[in-house]
Amino acid sequence: MDKKEIVKEGRTSLGIEFGSTRIKAVLIEEGGAPLASGSYEWENQYVNGIWTYNLDDVWKGLQSCYQNLVGDVKEKYDVELTQIGSIGFSAMMHGYLAFDKEDHLLVPFRTWRNTITEEAASKLTKEFNYNIPQRWSIAHLYQAILNKEEHVKDVAFLTTLAGYVHYKLTGKKVLGVGDASGMFPIDIKIGNYDQTMIRQFNNLIREEGFLWKLEEILPQVLMAGEAAGSLTEEGARLLDPSGRLKAGILVCPPEGDAGTGMAATNSVGVRTGNISAGTSVFAMIVLERELSKVYPEIDLVTTPDGALVAMVHCNNCTSDLNAWVNIFDQFAKSIGAKIDKNTLFSVLYNKALEGDADCGGLISYNYFSGEPVTGFDEGAPLFVRKAEDQFNLANFMRVHLYSSLAALKAGLDLLFKSESVKVDKMFGHGGLFKTKGVGQRVAAAAMNTSVSVMETAGEGGAWGIALLADYMKNKNESESLQEYLSQKIFADQSGSSMEPVKEDVEGFNQFMKRYMAGLKIEHVAVDTLK
Repeated sequence: MDKKEIVKEGRTSLGIEFGSTRIKAVLIEEGGAPLASGSYEWENQYVNGIWTYNLDDVWKGLQSCYQNLVGDVKEKYDVELTQIGSIGFSAMMHGYLAFDKEDHLLVPFRTWRNTITEEAASKLTKEFNYNIPQRWSIAHLYQAILNKEEHVKDVAFLTTLAGYVHYKLTGKKVLGVGDASGMFPIDIKIGNYDQTMIRQFNNLIREEGFLWKLEEILPQVLMAGEAAGSLTEEGARLLDPSGRLKAGILVCPPEGDAGTGMAATNSVGVRTGNISAGTSVFAMIVLERELSKVYPEIDLVTTPDGALVAMVHCNNCTSDLNAWVNIFDQFAKSIGAKIDKNTLFSVLYNKALEGDADCGGLISYNYFSGEPVTGFDEGAPLFVRKAEDQFNLANFMRVHLYSSLAALKAGLDLLFKSESVKVDKMFGHGGLFKTKGVGQRVAAAAMNTSVSVMETAGEGGAWGIALLADYMKNKNESESLQEYLSQKIFADQSGSSMEPVKEDVEGFNQFMKRYMAGLKIEHVAVDTLK
């Protein structure tokens, strides 16, 4: 069957992911091959000390992204998109979206980027003997309680961005287990929220006299492959105001960007892992066993089918790097040079490979916002050097690439060195890996392990959630997610693997010594610039 007929008959799956700076849609055929895509650029706002997105922008962005996809389908296949086999929605994990019983948003959306819950996260980590990061939904809820915020008594439903979009389009208050594991700890034995910790939390807040209990306001947890409702008539109009899209389309459990990253890189099996590097950066490794103790730098989440995953999440990755590339872009325009942005990235990234392995003594901190892994509630981008250091373009670009992964390396070293965690395959995806061979080489040096980038890496999380939607609709009765991905999606996929270069590994380690010692400079910068 040709692609036009596949699209006309709805033998497709659609994935839409809300990333930090872009909403992306990918339409795939059965078997995972992308057919069409759409996107919409958006940005978070810093309002009254809170990183947020306006919910009106969520719907404007979703509709614009979908219409962009519809246009791509029309251009490629001369087909009006009216039916789709299955749909999935994913988004940035964590954060705080709290609604009352009438579905009114009680306070502006508090995103993963906020570092305002240190007291709550610390107390809950101690109470549960389980690491509760600042960006987790339960930390935001408890901090609001500690702050005596008036709205908390009216909370009827607490969810993530993906869970919110899914609810409005299907009427179902559900969440994929991977996204749910960034709201509250999951007991992997039962595939649900940890019931002991639920009771501990309810006891902790009993004297507040709220009319709700925690288990009543959290979304229902679902595993990959389970049905999670269907697109309602109202939902179809929300997604496609033109009225062409038909209701009744099956929708898979909404997932977070961690889970879609695992699906998009075929890293849901034990001893596999992936690095997602964009505005933020996180690395995940599927564990063979539980860790020996609690590490504040390491989150425990799950794969979309409920296996235990160690995740190191850093708030900052490419924002500062992109800002410097934009400076070069402005310079080029100022002298009348017309340089394609992708070409500019490629030239500057590849220039970094000409630099000294240790960046010639330069230091950079990419902290647009706080970085809990290294102990920062607030950030200030900072570039530092001594007069005698090797300050040239190659080293300048190299140090900003190193800096984008430095906090991540600090966390991963705990897994590799303190817990002897083993990883057989590490996959990279996200913006840092778009320039062939550069981000991949830096990541291999940072982790001292082989890093692979698949040809589909650029499709990212939107493709990952499309795969999860396809898996739900087309899986065999006993087919596991790992079997589906390995045998149906990635069996014929080609990609490139890169082994760590010895000199790069040694150079990165030298850079890390300067980076860790220089954190005191970053603290002074943050305090001074307040």
